[in-house]
Amino acid sequence: MSLQSICVTPHEFVLEGVGARARTGVLLVHGMTGTPNEMRLLAKGLHKEGFTVYAVQLAGHCGSVADLVAARWPDWVASVEAGAERLARHVDRVVVGGLSMGAVLSLALAQRQPERIAGVCALSTLFRYDGWSIPGYTRLAFLLPLFRLLGIGRDAVFMEQPPYGIKDEALRKRIVAQMHSDDSAAAGLPGNPWWTIIEMRRLSAHVLRRLGEVRAPCLVVHATEDDVSTPSNARDIVDGVTAAPVELVLLEDSYHMITIDRERRTVIARTADFVARIASGGLAPVGGAAGG
Repeated sequence: MSLQSICVTPHEFVLEGVGARARTGVLLVHGMTGTPNEMRLLAKGLHKEGFTVYAVQLAGHCGSVADLVAARWPDWVASVEAGAERLARHVDRVVVGGLSMGAVLSLALAQRQPERIAGVCALSTLFRYDGWSIPGYTRLAFLLPLFRLLGIGRDAVFMEQPPYGIKDEALRKRIVAQMHSDDSAAAGLPGNPWWTIIEMRRLSAHVLRRLGEVRAPCLVVHATEDDVSTPSNARDIVDGVTAAPVELVLLEDSYHMITIDRERRTVIARTADFVARIASGGLAPVGGAAGG
């Protein structure tokens, strides 16, 4: 089977590694309302180091608001599980890494497939919308399940606010222009549907309760000035994952979108170093090395 055949949508992509490191696969998971494209810079950096990289698409994404609202959090988990299974057929070990909600899904995968996942990279983890740019009224998000029960707000969207997770102003202008273009497959949707936020909150609660089940080493990278999710989200992982080593890296010159913001090279370098140590056997899941 061709490695390219593991992509099941036009928006997913795979970069085949070279040499011995090609047998280590990295599954990259984008965030809520995002697309695989937001992981491309990180993917290229990991591929440059020889690793095989597969950026998966989450259910309901890369389409319309209606597509996204129709998806539930177990559908997102199923997308990641299926992606890991496809990648594992071609490599000896799988490391999973995600941005924002993708980091939460990466932890969920490690909980559900401890025998397969050799490491987790949690970037700008989003358990809670508690960053400094989030409007105060979002504290009423606990009412959203009631709204859905009453059939209220199916088409309602919480629009993202400046600075849109990006500290670099020139980059921010380019990304915002893409967000408001007609190509949602390139930059994702510009807002978060209310009903999708409900699913994100349920996913987060599910994963937080089970952090103790994570057996794979974790790299946790977070910006101290994250405008969307405070570093307390990262510290939840540090405190909750007790059965495996956790490395915490705090960035001082970025906002939420650390894979493309000012310190993206640091993020790529630290992630590549983490994956390299897993590939060499320097880090292994509790209970033995995970294989494909």
